[in-house]
Amino acid sequence: MMLQYVKSPYWIERRSTRVVRVGDVEIGGSNPLRIQSMTNTDTMDTKATVDQIERLAAAGCEVARVTAPSIRDAENLREIRSELSRRGLRIPLVADIHFTPNAAMIAAECVEKVRINPGNYADKKKFEVRDYNDIEYEAELSRVADRFRPLVKRCRDLGVAMRIGTNHGSLSDRIMNRFGDSPLGMVESALEFLDVCEEESYREVVFSMKASNTHVALQAYRLLAARLAERSPGAPSYPFHLGVTEAGDAEDGRIKSAIGIGGLLEDGLGDTLRVSLTEDPVREIPVARRIADRAMALWPSAGEERGASFGSEFPYQPFEYHRRDTARRLCGQLVVGGEEPVAVELDLGTDLFKSTDWVEACSEVARSLSEVRDVAAESLLIDVSNRSDVARVPEVRRVLDQLELSVPLAVRMQPEFFGEGCELPADATRVVLPVAADCPPSILRAALEAVRQAGRPVEWALEAELSEAESLVRTLLAERPEGTSSEWMFSIQSAHPIQAVRSLAAWLSGGPEGTAPIVLRHSLNEEKALSDAESALIAAAVDLGAPLCDGLGDMISLGLGPIGAGAGLDLAYRILQGARLRTTRTEYISCPSCGRTLFDLEETTARIKAATGHLSGVKIAVMGCIVNGPGEMADADFGYVGSGPGKVNLYAGKQVVARGVPESDATERLVSLIQEQGRWSGEDP
Repeated sequence: MMLQYVKSPYWIERRSTRVVRVGDVEIGGSNPLRIQSMTNTDTMDTKATVDQIERLAAAGCEVARVTAPSIRDAENLREIRSELSRRGLRIPLVADIHFTPNAAMIAAECVEKVRINPGNYADKKKFEVRDYNDIEYEAELSRVADRFRPLVKRCRDLGVAMRIGTNHGSLSDRIMNRFGDSPLGMVESALEFLDVCEEESYREVVFSMKASNTHVALQAYRLLAARLAERSPGAPSYPFHLGVTEAGDAEDGRIKSAIGIGGLLEDGLGDTLRVSLTEDPVREIPVARRIADRAMALWPSAGEERGASFGSEFPYQPFEYHRRDTARRLCGQLVVGGEEPVAVELDLGTDLFKSTDWVEACSEVARSLSEVRDVAAESLLIDVSNRSDVARVPEVRRVLDQLELSVPLAVRMQPEFFGEGCELPADATRVVLPVAADCPPSILRAALEAVRQAGRPVEWALEAELSEAESLVRTLLAERPEGTSSEWMFSIQSAHPIQAVRSLAAWLSGGPEGTAPIVLRHSLNEEKALSDAESALIAAAVDLGAPLCDGLGDMISLGLGPIGAGAGLDLAYRILQGARLRTTRTEYISCPSCGRTLFDLEETTARIKAATGHLSGVKIAVMGCIVNGPGEMADADFGYVGSGPGKVNLYAGKQVVARGVPESDATERLVSLIQEQGRWSGEDP
């Protein structure tokens, strides 16, 4: 029986957790999502650190984390707390601890919460390969527990909370050798430390399972939720601190964070969050607030919109990535489904024929798309709303060809057209048929016959609430002509798109259309995209990216709203890259600045981007220090890691190829390394 990480994957219900108090802030239970961030100042610089915390608090940060890499830094947390008090700021402080248990013991006396990393609190990280027998493993585990226990007792006695924060990039050698570089290893690492906490009757614990890989982050948090539920069935569990670490900056950082954090929140998992951007930490706060507000707006409707029945099996693998098995559909020269990459379609909607000069509108689409480098629209979708529009489809095809935009052209039309004797438009490679729950069977039959005769794929675009959509699918399947091979695809529109897509996959499973491809649709809300572009980007990333990480979806179709075709195309491919499915541009795994960073991370990342941004498909990690660097960038092609003041180590894959490179020369040396490795391609920026 599969472990259950949620009551059901088909509707939203917030995970039940105990309340953990951090100073004046309560995390978990029925409390709202709490927003956190971390300072990037030198902890020994009391004024600079307090100034930044004051700015964070003014922006809406509710809990502030400060690094304590040494005993001196930990001791200075007392001065930081005193200065905050003098300024009338009561924001709770979290001490961030790596490698130094003695610093943690001091920090616990100065702050409201201590964050420890099980991978390096009392364990070794030397990338050693060793086979542990059970006796040796238990001996090492006992040693780690003895090192950790004094901090647990101190936090318990002082009333200080703790975050057990596992990082994918800093799992200990012991865990790596037993469980591998995996979500399971992350969870086991955390639970070992929880065992010590519970042995000491200490339960003021929050967990995090951070990774730069969105798949790993989602899977690790889910697995932890399931394992905790297994430990204490029916009891409120421990709260979760959500984050996607080393997310990067700009659009890519926001997209990766939205996919990972937003996907978990829409499963009801999460109680506090930090968006980790390679930017001024104050800029993290509004992004986190938008992600949180989106989720909290959905939570009150828990269980109201129910999809597939409670007893249905998961239509995806929640603890490992596996793409849903689908049949291939030939849409002109585009193949959708099977083992083909997830396709990208731009939904032009009704805008084309609404234009007073639709030929010029086509030209504008072509111009806009030509400005986007290295990626291409693989399908265009237009609406035909009357017979004259249907007749103009071949003209549109001719104009697009003249513009050298030989992209498959799909049309969306109402099924009622076929009941009036209308035929499928010539030159349409696929027809999208919106169907509602009250669509008469006679209309469906007429549409089915017209599409069958035309011999082209049809996408049934379900427009019904989840409570009605299952019966609509059954009606379609019942009307499907027996003994004929179909070219069907499906999509579903819902106020709860993640649960809707899962439900659709479950309804199709095992039936005559069990391998039909699924199209993921999202339309940019025109009002929101114009007034709050960041919220629009987050919504698109969650609605499209989260199902993709579940292995659901063979095409994404993005309705452009007010943005141009080029901007829409760029966004679609960035979401696919954030979901780890198509790497079409340079990917940067860059950590947020903190007090441990050995160089100006924001400026350095910008400089490296300027030099390497044209390298399609290359992954470059930019790490400010060694804490998570070698591990978190394990799947990067190249790494730039701070090794000391003004010094950088350069990596090719997991291997250090240059140590102690002066920072002034490091970007140029990185470029040379990429060239030497044969990965320099395209035009220089």
